[in-house]
Amino acid sequence: MTKSFWLFGSYLTILADRTTTGGQYDLLEGYFPPGTQTPPHRHTRYSEQVYVLEGEFTVWIEDQKIELSAGETVMIPAGIPHVFATLGDAPARGLVVAAPSAFARLVATVGTPERADPPDMELFDQISAEIGDEVLGPPGTLPFTAPNP
Repeated sequence: MTKSFWLFGSYLTILADRTTTGGQYDLLEGYFPPGTQTPPHRHTRYSEQVYVLEGEFTVWIEDQKIELSAGETVMIPAGIPHVFATLGDAPARGLVVAAPSAFARLVATVGTPERADPPDMELFDQISAEIGDEVLGPPGTLPFTAPNP
């Protein structure tokens, strides 16, 4: 059974989680409207791979900027700071694999059924800490410190 939630402007559908994969991985499909950007963050206990189905993603992995189009993928090992964004005028869709399973728990617990509903930030912080996720700055910033001029 699939379940869908809004979380920070993105619509995420859980296709598989710990209950169907024995905790080995999560598989989610995400719809990311134009202008969507995650805050800089890292997953300390699981890796994340994103495969682009439609549109384009800009991904910053530490200080490296990567542009991804449909059919392309990126793998982010555990512990690496990163940001995902849809910077153009078109939405993007992608598949997200998190291994081992943890990310789907965050989405299912904190996500909301309606786009306009804000998430419970106290609960977000609690579940993030439990699964080893760390937010490294506010949305709109990048996961690295720019060199001094």
